[in-house]
Amino acid sequence: MHIFIFLSALFASLPLYAADTPPAGSVFKDCESCPEVIALPPGSYVRGDADSYKYERPAQKVTIDYPFALGKYEVTFEEWEACVLDKGCKATPDDHGWGKGRYPIINVTFQDIQDYLDWLSQKTGQTYRLPSETEWEYAARAGTTTDYWWGDDVGVNNANCRNCGSKWSGIGSAPVGSFNANPWGFHDMNGNAWDWVADCWTPHYALAPTDGSPRLDGDCKHRVTRGGSWYYFPKLSRSAYRYKNHVDIFSYNISFRVLRELKP
Repeated sequence: MHIFIFLSALFASLPLYAADTPPAGSVFKDCESCPEVIALPPGSYVRGDADSYKYERPAQKVTIDYPFALGKYEVTFEEWEACVLDKGCKATPDDHGWGKGRYPIINVTFQDIQDYLDWLSQKTGQTYRLPSETEWEYAARAGTTTDYWWGDDVGVNNANCRNCGSKWSGIGSAPVGSFNANPWGFHDMNGNAWDWVADCWTPHYALAPTDGSPRLDGDCKHRVTRGGSWYYFPKLSRSAYRYKNHVDIFSYNISFRVLRELKP
């Protein structure tokens, strides 16, 4: 991971870079209105938490043997509106009076998100999709093993969740990037808005894939959400926490971030 940290620092000051196999740690986007993504190297970590909620058990080592790039932020209203203008997405959803622009997109269903990802893939000629929860947690942990990337104590003003000490906590979502990034450069993996991921819901990790692929043998009318939100208490924003929502749900609590596939 020392190499990754070095590369992250090296590329942080460089212009956005787009290629089939950008170096690990580089930040790039494929078009002016596309989300920024961060390239990640292959790696292993322990998914879940053996000492916590039953939904997070059993804790197990997982190995992702391919590179990929994940959204630096949750997809924003301004990025969604580019899809709407290009007639790839439905009309811009309600922002609940909090603001659009750099606020995370909310009030979109799982199918609405697929429409956006299809549009982005067609526009760029690259493959965009939702991450699996294994890929999501890999990026959220960023090499850490604590409850949150910054430690086991939620602290004050580290994230946007209820009773977390920010000016948005328990009130509404914050503009993306309002809090410090984790060691790999990702913002708001803990708190702000739940992130949809690709996996069908199963209330445990028994027999789940350990290679980074999504679990698709569960209840696919309910998909997994990760990361917690401004509305929920800190324990739901832990890196290991997982829950579900029905695919037809749209909520002011739920957003998403994109995964852009890379060539090995």
